[in-house]
Amino acid sequence: MTQNSINHFFKKYGAPYLFISPFYILFAVFMVYPVINSLYLSFHQWNGSTERIYVGWENYINLIHDGVFIQSLINCVIIFFEYVPIMTFFAVVLAYILNMGKLKLQSFFRTSIFIPYITPVIAVGFVFSLLLDRDYGLVNLLLGYLGIKPVEWLLTPTLARIAISVLVTWRWLGYNMIIMLAGLQSIPLELYDAAKVDGASGTQSFFRITLPLMRPIILFATVLSTIGTFSLFTEPLILTQGGGPMYSTLTPVLYLYSNAFQYLKFGYSSSIAYVYFIILFILTRFEWRYFGSQAV
Repeated sequence: MTQNSINHFFKKYGAPYLFISPFYILFAVFMVYPVINSLYLSFHQWNGSTERIYVGWENYINLIHDGVFIQSLINCVIIFFEYVPIMTFFAVVLAYILNMGKLKLQSFFRTSIFIPYITPVIAVGFVFSLLLDRDYGLVNLLLGYLGIKPVEWLLTPTLARIAISVLVTWRWLGYNMIIMLAGLQSIPLELYDAAKVDGASGTQSFFRITLPLMRPIILFATVLSTIGTFSLFTEPLILTQGGGPMYSTLTPVLYLYSNAFQYLKFGYSSSIAYVYFIILFILTRFEWRYFGSQAV
């Protein structure tokens, strides 16, 4: 090829790729390389400064027998069932009420419910820790007026999980409500008009029209909640000081963080990341396969 033909070929086909290359370069450096490097690192022992030692599948084998990691998965399952059904139900109900068009100040209520989602989670965790303090918390103070002894909300495993669930519900209810509201607004109004003509009440319309047509949206919100539950980090870090008491609020992400940046087990923490990803992938596929077919 002559120089002119090369220049012509570059101007015609190469220039567009040159303009979009910064994105792909940054994506390769900050996304692709860390993923590949962490996979390579998961087969080694490394503390960040010494030479990497190849250990094969040892990190993964140790992880399977790691009781703390298994406990972190159990914690996520418990917390999921503690808050996701309740939060999803209230999100649908609130979205339904706000979508009716009969409520005044709808914008005010939508904004008020959504504000917790955009509130900094560190501030939220700090406030909740003050409210649930055993000796000086407002919750125990109110219970004292009712003659109830102070409750150790953050020092009892079961109550600590409930505290995390309440915090997450309060923070993510508005976000899920917006998703449900978008789904409700896509339902044709003619269906409700036809139901009203047939004599259906508002409750019957909700359970016979709204809920069946909202199943794909509810499934989508449930999948997001599953990923969010197993990815909890800041909430237990602030509220229960990193997963206490007795690892009852520890999550896989918190365990990964402690192994990597407290104990400098970068190889072991990389194996946690990949096992965590595989578990989330399986759970998501399970939800879409066994519940998605019913939602369509």
